[in-house]
Amino acid sequence: MHLILSLIILTLSFYVLAILTEEFFVPAIDKLATKLKLSSDASGATLLAMGSSAPEFFTSLFAILGIVGSGQEDIGAGTIVGSAIFNVLVIIGAAATFKAVKLQWKPVLRDLVFYILTILLLLVSFSDGKIVLFEALSFVAMYAIYVFSVVNWRKWFKYDEVPPPPETEYTNKNKLQNATYKTISLIIPSPSKKPKLYLTTFMLSILAIAGISWLLVEQVIFIADTAGINSTFLALTVLAAGTSIPDLIGSIVVAKQGRGDMAVSNAIGSNVFDILFGLGFPWVLALIFISDSIAVGTANLTASVILLFATVVATLFLLVMRNWKIGHKSGLLLIGMYMAYCVYIALTVA
Repeated sequence: MHLILSLIILTLSFYVLAILTEEFFVPAIDKLATKLKLSSDASGATLLAMGSSAPEFFTSLFAILGIVGSGQEDIGAGTIVGSAIFNVLVIIGAAATFKAVKLQWKPVLRDLVFYILTILLLLVSFSDGKIVLFEALSFVAMYAIYVFSVVNWRKWFKYDEVPPPPETEYTNKNKLQNATYKTISLIIPSPSKKPKLYLTTFMLSILAIAGISWLLVEQVIFIADTAGINSTFLALTVLAAGTSIPDLIGSIVVAKQGRGDMAVSNAIGSNVFDILFGLGFPWVLALIFISDSIAVGTANLTASVILLFATVVATLFLLVMRNWKIGHKSGLLLIGMYMAYCVYIALTVA
């Protein structure tokens, strides 16, 4: 009975998250990006990435500060690795299957280069098995440099901008969607009906995404535990995918609108955010207020770095070979690569 209830909650969480992201979160991002004069790829790499990465950030914050219960911390590293691989392969792949686009190589190359530097920083910091304040601050500093570069990239390297779609009223498709939309709008201002409250909509959407995603992940953990799934496999696949659902939905929404650059920037930008700020900021707090150093596990570090680099190299190689065009076939190839990865993990994880 509990398993059936968890499946129902899981399904409803996906459904509400989809409407929340498409009708509230992304439109609020467009208004905020316009106010800040950000390009679509810049807003994807920063605002969309930060907001849709709320589940990973809060999970990391609670775990590092000791708020998460025992057992959750043990699978945290696996979740980060699995989520990073999911973001690059599945999110970009799924976005491409919805809308074929020719990407602008300058912003995409920017994000890939910063992602590589992020992984290298992670490798160097983990090499001695502990994190100290200087290393934690270097993570946050690099993220600040990344955001500064993203905001100014279009000024430094000229390329065309894909404008956001025109504003439209919410179109009722069925009674359930209408009821869900109206229920959410009782708590979060609708961007189409109350456009001046876009900042409130943005902030409340992030909190709602974090809350719903926490509920979603809890159900995924319960279902997997009930089914007797290995915890490492769970972290690298099921749990990683669960925490990345907001990224997936957000990227699909903007991809359907023809803004493929924003979708790709969100996928890669989310990884950069998760590692540099999602880990770096909680580390800084813990090192200032709790301890002089933080021990980190390095047993699977080499394999993790190889997997992370593999996703970057594979994606970059595919984009270059396709002349920066990504469509249905390319998307299916990336998703197929992720499925192969899951099979490999299933066969190798005890």
